[in-house]
Amino acid sequence: MQQTHRLKGMLTDRDIVVKVLAEGRDPANVTAGELAQGEVVTIGADDDAAEILRTMGQYKVRRLPVIDGQELVGIVAVADVARSLPERPVGDLIEAISERG
Repeated sequence: MQQTHRLKGMLTDRDIVVKVLAEGRDPANVTAGELAQGEVVTIGADDDAAEILRTMGQYKVRRLPVIDGQELVGIVAVADVARSLPERPVGDLIEAISERG
């Protein structure tokens, strides 16, 4: 049987704090698969910075897996975008991500 190598989820330090520590669970007994649930939001390797900003703002995420076809080729973070764009679009993004819906 051929194994598929697809991105199945993203896990952040915040996920560990909120879903494990804050709930009093033992980190030694919780798997990454249990925590990385929900829709995987990605960005294409050829997408431009404007698309990265739109996607991060829409899904209120600070990091996006970068895929080329089905292959994970990296992760882009807000800090990466901030280093390469003018201040205003990045400020708008941070504001959008930080809003609680």
